[in-house]
Amino acid sequence: MKKENQTPVLELKDIHKSFGENHVLKGFNLQLFKGENLVIMGKSGSGKSVMVKCIVGLIQPDSGSITINGHDIITMGQRELDFLRTQIGFLFQGSALYDSMTVRENLEFPLRRHKDKIEDFKSTEQSVQDALKSVGLLHTIDLMPSELSGGMQRRVALARALILKPKIIMYDEPTTGLDPITANEIIQLMRSIQKEYNTSSLIITHDVDCVRVISNRIILLVDGINYAEGTYDELSNSSDPQTRAFFKN
Repeated sequence: MKKENQTPVLELKDIHKSFGENHVLKGFNLQLFKGENLVIMGKSGSGKSVMVKCIVGLIQPDSGSITINGHDIITMGQRELDFLRTQIGFLFQGSALYDSMTVRENLEFPLRRHKDKIEDFKSTEQSVQDALKSVGLLHTIDLMPSELSGGMQRRVALARALILKPKIIMYDEPTTGLDPITANEIIQLMRSIQKEYNTSSLIITHDVDCVRVISNRIILLVDGINYAEGTYDELSNSSDPQTRAFFKN
């Protein structure tokens, strides 16, 4: 997906992060380009969650730089950072819907928190309906999360991630806990969203089938660095045993 001289929408340069004697990120680099699905693969405890928290400004790296659409988030004030976060959609691993709210209220929540952005959109009601239509779940608008299947909850959570029309979407294990058929539905939905909205997506997953179908490019995070980078075919056919091990079902 990378084009010659294209500027990345998200870039991490030489990111280091330690917690006491635990050195998690040791010079990690990343470039995400417009319209690209970039997958990050790494073993549990490899630093994927720390990397994401650094990107959204929840924790500060010890050194290095993070830019989103050319803006350095590390030197940014809180107000600027809050606004920049509206440009990033996030699909949590467990969907993270509010149990006490209806589907409609779950989708209204980010709109009400960022009223200044609503001016750019249609009415709140129309925005909610459009987001639900995009994931095929308009009929669930007045249901509670407990009335939805796991796959439907994941799709509603994706609608919520889309509702502020983000330029970047971050997916945290989007198919975890889903049966193979439902997981494939989520994967196909992610592909259609990329095509329709030209989103740039950062996807954290262990699901090899998901990686094979969805990825334009893959980075392997091992020992705090970019251990390997390439397409699915390049990495899955690598002569390096540690690289190939990631692609065994």
